[in-house]
Amino acid sequence: MTQGNQGVDKNFDVIVVGAGPAGLAAATVAARAGLNTIVIERGDQPGTKNVMGGILYTKPTAEVWPDFWKEAPLERAIVEQQAWMLTPDSALKGGFRSDKLLDGAPNAFSVLRVKIDRWFAAQAQKAGALIICQTMVEEVLREGDTVVGVRCGREDGELYAPIVILCEGVNPQLAISLGMQKKLRPHQVASVVKEVINLPEQVINDRFHVADSSQGVAMELMADATAGLLGMAFIYTNKTSLSVGVGVTLADAIDCPYTPYDLFVRFREHPQVAPLLAGGETVEYLSHMIPEGGYNAMPQLFGNGVMICGDAGMMVNSLHREGSNNAIRSGMLAAETAIEAHERGDFSSRVLNRYRERLEHSPILADLRKYRNATGFMEHHPVFQVYPQFAADAAYEMMSVDGESKRSKQWKILRMLFERRSIFGLAWDGIDAGRSFP
Repeated sequence: MTQGNQGVDKNFDVIVVGAGPAGLAAATVAARAGLNTIVIERGDQPGTKNVMGGILYTKPTAEVWPDFWKEAPLERAIVEQQAWMLTPDSALKGGFRSDKLLDGAPNAFSVLRVKIDRWFAAQAQKAGALIICQTMVEEVLREGDTVVGVRCGREDGELYAPIVILCEGVNPQLAISLGMQKKLRPHQVASVVKEVINLPEQVINDRFHVADSSQGVAMELMADATAGLLGMAFIYTNKTSLSVGVGVTLADAIDCPYTPYDLFVRFREHPQVAPLLAGGETVEYLSHMIPEGGYNAMPQLFGNGVMICGDAGMMVNSLHREGSNNAIRSGMLAAETAIEAHERGDFSSRVLNRYRERLEHSPILADLRKYRNATGFMEHHPVFQVYPQFAADAAYEMMSVDGESKRSKQWKILRMLFERRSIFGLAWDGIDAGRSFP
């Protein structure tokens, strides 16, 4: 990657801020169309400062990089998805496993972010985009109410373009400076701690019941996995390692007696989790913020000469583990809008409104709108505090053969439920769930 900006032309067709999946998708599509495109990345290399759980979906990625799975540095194709509700000593497990998830181009892969981001960056460069790393964008340049370029933290660092695409991630300082985004609140951001834990390939195969390193398992774990706080833990299998992490909303993390790392250690030592990780060696530790505000916290996505993509646009659907695929799609749609604007010679918000229209016709805004009240529901109802323990106790009761009739056990379970949640509370939970998950 280019490390400096000496000798770089100061005038471009498109400037992309941030070399994550959104920025690199935007750069690839714009450069392929012949637009003079530059990507400015503050990290040492693409991927070095970025964190995600580690699942990449094939279809949205292939819309930008066709057949990428044949050559990209991927880990395992996901053959099984598991969801666990933990109590202090138990696990309620659900899941889906099917070879259909591997048919043709597999549905999803586990990935390691540094490897895959560098591959994306190489594809953007092949398309003709220039990537400059170790460079901070300090300011967006404007003429009146129109964005015309950026000022970088280097001598003589002003660059100009009629289109600037902001892919700056969860800390959207440039969007805030433009008045397009408000400062995020603690409940709109999650704090995530993640480790990459090395284990022998065969050990992973045996523990997760897969045939070989071409098959992988993705697990999401809730309730006691996060000490009952609003959030989620995950375990994803790589070829010779596991991606393991815990994320909770910053609002809960602030009031929690545990530090984020304490929560991670607590999860790692859970009696149902520890055997999966036993004997592993931690080779990488990461901590990052993830946007959780969703549809209700989305910024103004376009203006005169500017568009916002990916995490900076709050385009994360946490319930379905969709962040990177939304980032890639939004970057692609922003680039398509930039191409159209160049064809028209009009870079005003009137034309860039087509970006919003493209998002409306994609799954991104439809899904974010559908779940716009989900976080609020889980904040105000005992989803992780009451129901997992009740379900575990009920399961234990029904599975215990102790001379008591099943009918009497059923009445006992019903009494257990009403002892923990009143009938009015149950009704409120049910009604509000119906409203929040249409």
